[in-house]
Amino acid sequence: QVQLVESGGGLVQPGGSLTLSCAASGIVFSTYAMYWYRQAPGKEREYVARLSSDGNTNYADSVKGRFTISRDNAKNTVYLQMNSLKPEDTAVYYCRGLRNSVGYWGQGTQVTVSS
Repeated sequence: QVQLVESGGGLVQPGGSLTLSCAASGIVFSTYAMYWYRQAPGKEREYVARLSSDGNTNYADSVKGRFTISRDNAKNTVYLQMNSLKPEDTAVYYCRGLRNSVGYWGQGTQVTVSS
């Protein structure tokens, strides 16, 4: 059974930082491209960042320079380091694993940026 479990969300003030984690099980983690997406209230889910199995990264323009995606294959975990957070970063953050067009989603973790 494949599971992706996000953690690390919470309430943070504007300008603050958070690190999200996504622990995977039931897949050969190192062979999967890993993604972070987010969905704000009343909006569609949007792409945030991607980390390929060979280490290439890509970011949405809205988070470039502020967010960093990384992975620890020994721990089957992908991370999203989020700095300089803005109120518009408030959303439920989801991780996704994808290989050969077969993908899995986590259940999401809430991030709220507010003073």
